[in-house]
Amino acid sequence: MARVLTPRAEDFPRWYQDLIAKAKLADNGPVRGTMVIRPAGYAIWERMQAEMDTRIKAAGAENAYFPLFIPESYLKREAQHVEGFSPELAVVTHGGGKQLAEPVVVRPTSETVIGEFMAKWIDSYRDLPLLLNQWANVVRWELRPRIFLRTSEFLWQEGHTAHATREDARAYARQILHEAYEDLMVNVLAIPVVVGLKTTRERFAGATATYTCEGMMGDGKALQLGTSHELGQNFAKAFDISYSSAQGGREHVWTTSWGTSTRMLGGLIMAHGDDNGLRVPPKLAPIQAYVMVVKAGEGVGEAAAKLRDALRDAGVRVALDDRTDTPFGRRAVDAELRGYPVRVEVGPRDLATGNAVVVRRTNGSKSPTPVADVVGAVLAALEADQRALHDEALAHRESRTVEVATLAEAIEAAATGWARVPWSAVGVAGEAEANGQGVTVRCLLRADGSVPDSEDEPDLVAIVARAY
Repeated sequence: MARVLTPRAEDFPRWYQDLIAKAKLADNGPVRGTMVIRPAGYAIWERMQAEMDTRIKAAGAENAYFPLFIPESYLKREAQHVEGFSPELAVVTHGGGKQLAEPVVVRPTSETVIGEFMAKWIDSYRDLPLLLNQWANVVRWELRPRIFLRTSEFLWQEGHTAHATREDARAYARQILHEAYEDLMVNVLAIPVVVGLKTTRERFAGATATYTCEGMMGDGKALQLGTSHELGQNFAKAFDISYSSAQGGREHVWTTSWGTSTRMLGGLIMAHGDDNGLRVPPKLAPIQAYVMVVKAGEGVGEAAAKLRDALRDAGVRVALDDRTDTPFGRRAVDAELRGYPVRVEVGPRDLATGNAVVVRRTNGSKSPTPVADVVGAVLAALEADQRALHDEALAHRESRTVEVATLAEAIEAAATGWARVPWSAVGVAGEAEANGQGVTVRCLLRADGSVPDSEDEPDLVAIVARAY
């Protein structure tokens, strides 16, 4: 397998690109910075979508859709927002062979256009809260693209909500952060995340507070996997999103926005992949069990099909590979690359003794198993390996995170992993110094690990790292 993928320890970025190509997850698009997501990669994204969508709806939000094109004037209404996004904007100046009266921006995010319609739809306190989500593509012109991690166009969900009070808005932004994002990342993607508050320097353009889920990748760098923002009344005042209160007065709403994207696919690869390819957590895997015919004849095909059906009946997402015109070794390598959690190999020799071979992707074990026991063995393996991937990633994070007392120590530690350092030892000036050396404050935590309301709280801990 080392000849299929560059070893991670030798060149982690090259390994990442090799894996995406060899596992047929994605390809570079024809315009620099764009990507084509291939069926194997898109199937994983669809599973992420389904799991996330269920959690978002459980939090009360409804799906809608808003235009790809946004009048440039909309973005200019919120000064911090347009300033933050200006370097990344793609602007259309011509359409239908004519110059447009007003340039339109290709959606980088939708606070402005959704704010325009919130103002139209909200009149009374009875219209609140308004909880919206959309699944869409966005464009942010990327100078240093990397598939899934940073591309000029990517897929995501973006939630936008309006509330009567600041307290309600904050509570909802945090509900999404924990019940949708953290829960999905920990319990489905099996990526342990640190959940915290972004510093003023790092928060979303136009937000009053940004909360984040940060995961450690295989090389010790951090990846921001999802963010939830309190927008205060910034967009409400810019777009006059107001309502008649129960007392009869006119009040501006408080808004939130929150998003996760195809970046989670990059995080999945870098958190769980090994030198043999991707390892997909069983709860996420589009194919949880891959039944493979080793060699045709002697009833092998029929036995494999029966095992597929039995696994499907047991609720396992299963596929059958009976392509015996392709060498088995090549098919097994492809299955390793794709990261199918369990393979069930059915060949004449094992079948003659009443067995099939159950192969677990997470630890590479191969167990001859009586055919009658295969379903039970697969179910047990899926449950154990979901847990094992999370625990392995958590142990990796803990082993690469150090407690330090100074900014200099934190910057040094960031060469190989994360540092936990008192925020008081960093501060705004120290953060700028760290940024100059390619190191960022990923988030701030209270001493007990909970999420603070403000970076001005005493005794906060800063997570400092290099990041993608």
